[in-house]
Amino acid sequence: MSGNRELLEATLAKAASEDRAALIAYLPGGFPTVDGGIAAVKAAVAGGADVIEVGLPHSDPVLDGPVIQTADDIALRGGVKIADIMRTVREAHAATGAPILVMTYWNPIDRYGVERFTAELAEAGGAGCILPDLPVQESALWREHAEKHGLATVFVVAPSSKDARLATITAAGSGFVYAASLMGVTGTRESVGQQAQDLVRRTRATTDLPVCVGIGVSTAEHARQVAGFADGVIVGSAFVKRMLDAPDEAAGLAAVRALAGELAEGVRKR
Repeated sequence: MSGNRELLEATLAKAASEDRAALIAYLPGGFPTVDGGIAAVKAAVAGGADVIEVGLPHSDPVLDGPVIQTADDIALRGGVKIADIMRTVREAHAATGAPILVMTYWNPIDRYGVERFTAELAEAGGAGCILPDLPVQESALWREHAEKHGLATVFVVAPSSKDARLATITAAGSGFVYAASLMGVTGTRESVGQQAQDLVRRTRATTDLPVCVGIGVSTAEHARQVAGFADGVIVGSAFVKRMLDAPDEAAGLAAVRALAGELAEGVRKR
């Protein structure tokens, strides 16, 4: 079975045709439980998220801030496995019809086997992978298998990336480009500023792929600001924080849906 890269591309194109940015929600798989994580994806889509990133929890998440680390710890203590991430993708995609990517560090895929991982992700209806720590120059094996199975390969660019490096990264990627708005780890911040806008401008000069901005976006106002210059707005920690702060799972799901609704409104007011 072929993956859903075309669905991802069509979803981003539809948002652009409506003169708005796409809303991309990140939620860790297995948090607070595997079933709870699937329910959270459904809640985010019901609230207005266009695309979902399911995080594969990792014991050493170098790019993730304290909020996502806390959620990852809960998922790992619950015994989450790659099979549970595949189940999350399968069930959430079947229920929502939304394109679902997996965001993961390279090490778990390497250990699991690239061919096995890509085949299973495609079979589950996944749209692709975001690989924040896989260097482009070491990505040929992954890209070969992703291409074979119809999966997008989303690479991350940072404000520190030089223009020539941006061109190399965007030429190798597919689906969209993930522009990290700030140097450092994920988390919510007071504002998402000029650095991100400059990075989007420089990235667009090298590619026709949509450029989506993440890291630090947490409110409808942030979403509106970022939607003014990016093709997509990526929000993670703010969703996870709502779930962590909720008194119970039902309240957490309601909070995820409500936040998605606020952000969906934000991306439409560019």
